[in-house]
Amino acid sequence: MEASIQEYRKKMKKKLSETRYEHSLSVSFTCICLAMRYGYPLDKAEIAGLLHDCAKCYGDEELIRRCEKHGIPLSRAEIDAPAVLHAKYGAWLAREHYGIQDEEILCAIACHTTGKPDMGLLDKILYVADYIEVRRFKAGHLPEMRRLAFEDLDEAVYQIVKSTLEYLAQRGCSVDPMTQETYDYLEERRKTHE
Repeated sequence: MEASIQEYRKKMKKKLSETRYEHSLSVSFTCICLAMRYGYPLDKAEIAGLLHDCAKCYGDEELIRRCEKHGIPLSRAEIDAPAVLHAKYGAWLAREHYGIQDEEILCAIACHTTGKPDMGLLDKILYVADYIEVRRFKAGHLPEMRRLAFEDLDEAVYQIVKSTLEYLAQRGCSVDPMTQETYDYLEERRKTHE
């Protein structure tokens, strides 16, 4: 890593709202805890958690414009429902503006909103940490998810993806195809391991 965690924190504090910055710190700390539990490098987990929402300061139209400007490919689904774009653009920002070269960190940031089939350990840690961090209170089944995250990370990922799809269906929201692909992949893996 080219900068220290304190330098990343200073930059993030200037860019994000106070609430979003506090969320980023909390996700970072949760990533560290999960990394300790599952034997992943703490520094990489901390940075991924801290920078995961580095593009959250931009609105939907601005995210689309910035992705197009920098040649970041967008699917029709992402343009139609750009709420997940901060992850994709955030990975670009992490590389270009924060100097992150570690592909595992960049990948985890890029997929922290939708998941992806065959997620790596840091992908799972960040995906779960973003859902269970201490400042979250609206997500369904939080006490169970928080416990499960430290007992069985794969099961926690599956349950969070499933819960997310159920929530989106109840609200009549569109589902990003990658979230559905993630669920289908995890569902298939569960069937083959029964």
